[in-house]
Amino acid sequence: GTCKMGHDDLAVVDDKLRVHGLDGIRIADASVMPKLISGNTNAPSIMIGERAARFVVEN
Repeated sequence: GTCKMGHDDLAVVDDKLRVHGLDGIRIADASVMPKLISGNTNAPSIMIGERAARFVVEN
């Protein structure tokens, strides 16, 4: 993905989809997927959005 998830220097977001170095910003789209899948990305993108919504509510 273009907004890599992880804890290394090249990662853009953490495992809660928070952008490193910025408060209150999350990325919740297909760009956080570590690899492009060969199928339709609709269902995984919906799941990412639902998880992000849960993270926001829990925060």
